[in-house]
Order: sequence, then C-alpha cells, then structure tokens
Amino acid sequence: MQCCIDIQAALAQRAGVGRYTQALVEHLAPLAGEDALRCFCFDFKRAGIPLHLAQAEIRCIRWCPGRLVQRAWKTIHFPPFDWLAGPADVYHFPNFIIPPLGRGRAVVTIHDVSFLRFPEAAEPNNLRYLNHHIRRTVDRADLILTDSDFSAREMQECLQVPPDRIKTVHLGLTDNMRAPDDATVQAIRTQWQLDRPYLLFVGTLEPRKNLPFLIEVFERLSAFDGDLIIAGMRGWKFEPILERMQRSPLSARIRYLDYVPEPHLPALYAGAAAFVFPSRYEGFGFPPLEAMRCGTPVCSSRAGSLPEVLGSAAHYIDHDDPAGWAMALESLLQDTDHQATLRTTGFRQAARYTWEATARATWEAYRQVAS
Repeated sequence: MQCCIDIQAALAQRAGVGRYTQALVEHLAPLAGEDALRCFCFDFKRAGIPLHLAQAEIRCIRWCPGRLVQRAWKTIHFPPFDWLAGPADVYHFPNFIIPPLGRGRAVVTIHDVSFLRFPEAAEPNNLRYLNHHIRRTVDRADLILTDSDFSAREMQECLQVPPDRIKTVHLGLTDNMRAPDDATVQAIRTQWQLDRPYLLFVGTLEPRKNLPFLIEVFERLSAFDGDLIIAGMRGWKFEPILERMQRSPLSARIRYLDYVPEPHLPALYAGAAAFVFPSRYEGFGFPPLEAMRCGTPVCSSRAGSLPEVLGSAAHYIDHDDPAGWAMALESLLQDTDHQATLRTTGFRQAARYTWEATARATWEAYRQVAS
C-alpha cells in the first residue's frame, strides 16, 4: 500500500495542527513495514522542511507557485492534489479539508468542530473557508479521523456523519515532554525571569481559551502571592485579551511570554505551582496533559473533550464561575496532599498517550480504508 500525507501544516504552523502533523509523520515512517509513506508539501519560502525521515519519501515542490495552486483549490477546485503529489492508494489530509482529489481513497483529520459551535470565536477567513468546504470534505472522505470520542459525537450531531465513517485516534506526547532536573528548571526560570511562584497557562491566544475569565479569577485570589504566566503565540481576536491583561489592577503580576520554544516547555510546566486551563471548548487538550506529564497539578474546566482526555487526574471547576474557580484554586494551592495525589494520577494518565500508539492506530485506519 502506498500512502501519501499532506504535511503542509508542519511547515506553516508551530502549534496546533502543525505540531500534530510533524509528530505524526515522524512516528508513522518507522512503522510503515511493507507499506510505503510519501510526504507532500509546497516549500513557499524555499527554506527547506523541518523533517528528516529516512523511511519515507518526501516530495517537496519548489518550482510550482504553491499559493496559487492552493487558491485554485479553494475557488475552481483544480488541479487534483494527486497530479502534484503522485499516485497513492490512500491520501491523508491532517488539516480539516480535502483538496480536489482525482483518485485514491481519502482520509481526513477533523480535530474538532469549534468553528460550528463557537463561530464568533473563530478567525473570520478561516471560518469562511471551513464553512464553505467542510461539507464537500465530509462527503468525499472515505474515513474521518478525530482526536477524541467527544469530537466524534460532535461531528455526528453537527455534520450528520455516520459513526462508522469516524475513527477516534487519541494524540500522543513527545518523549521529551517530562520534568527535567531541578537545575534545568531553575535555569529556564532564570532565563525567563520567573523569580516568583506562578500559575501557568499555555495555549494560543484566542477567544475560546477563556483568558479574560482567567485574569478575573487571578484578581480574586487573595492568598496566592505569585504571578500568572501566560505562554502562547497570538492567534486570532487576541487584542481584547492583551488589553485585558494591561488594564488589570494586577497587571504587574501578569506576564505574557508569547511563544515559548518547545524545549523550554517541560521546565516551564514543572516550575509552576499549578496549571490552569479554563477553556470553553477543546477537541483534545494538549497543554493540561503535558503539564501532568511534567508533574504539575492541573485545574481545568470540563469543556469538550477535557474530562475524556484528563480522566480523574485533574481538579475540575465549572468554567463560568470566577468566584468558584478562585476558591477552588486557593484550596488546592494550600492542600499539599491533594497536590501530591494529582501529581501521581497525572503521571499515570499522561503515560497513556504516546505518539507511537497514535501512529499505529493511524496505519490501521489507512489499511482499513485501502482494503
């Protein structure tokens, strides 16, 4: 079986779908066995690609005006993806939408349907694009992969996809996402000038992450003499979030670090007094799971997939009650026994998620579709 996967997101995005795509192909290639894996992308910037896969063919087109091709896919639905990527039995599109495809079976990953549940929180251009193309994608797909059973149920309800055309494949954590030694934690804290106790949020700045709410919670904490650290790149509609940070009466204690390189994240997680995640909607939820892997107690909303992914290892709080959040957070920060329990259960829960298991389940999906 020849499988071709579109890796464009791995070049274009440092987080989210790009991070998923890169980790997936790095673990797919060694598990190919007698099957063959081809990765396809356009190198718009002539900068090369961030993947080195001895067990996979990489077809990277530099001679073709890739942005024009992508625009043509969105408007006139031409040329077929397989004309450029080459023949394959199965094509996998990890970023929500299947482009025009002339032949072969199609697998698509639709990570969540937040753009349908919370359209007001989506980036406008992306919302128009997804709304315009999602139905054609669902109709064309031979199989839809998604990150959680929650997202599978959402697709059944919002897109009327039959359950036998959806397969849940939970995502994984990278091997280096674990707590480093104390000296490394202190070195990273020094580098980022984190010299006080801190609560940590990691994620893209966008409306559904509920960050103005988190700032209000932080303002209500009377017994925590520390900082709130927010780490993550600017996404869409982020301006009100930054403005809310700046006009907070505790603005001097709210630190926005912007994008933090992935090698720094384990120490950042491990140094936190607690990880706080009041999201309004999640299709999976990488950051709280990563925090668990690094030994940090997690306070989370119950939104979307979070109870499914985090299990009993998180301290859950209703996401629309700032007073309740503040009270629960202060209780946790003063209860060392509960913190120890969360660390132990968090390690155990996070250990269930590996990229090798994700890659094996993905290969099973390819073979299912090809047969």
